[in-house]
Amino acid sequence: MEIHPSARKHGIVDEDIEHAVTHAMTIDEQDDDTRLYLGPARSADLLEVVTIVRADGPELAIHAMRMRPQYQRLLPEG
Repeated sequence: MEIHPSARKHGIVDEDIEHAVTHAMTIDEQDDDTRLYLGPARSADLLEVVTIVRADGPELAIHAMRMRPQYQRLLPEG
C-alpha cells in the first residue's frame, strides 16, 4: 500500500495506517473505487482509513484519522 500525504493530515503516522489496514475489523467497499477500513492503530485506538483501489498498482491511502462515532455501527458486535 502507498500512502498519500493527505492521509497524514490528521497526524496519523504511516505505521499506524498500515496497522489499521492490516488488522481491519471492517472493510467497506464504496461505489467510487474507494475502500473504508476500520481498524486499530498500534496503540489500539480505532482508526478510519480510506484507500483508492487501483487496478494497475497497490491501494493508495488518502485519508486516516481516529474513527468517528458514525462508523461504530459498521463494527462487528462483540
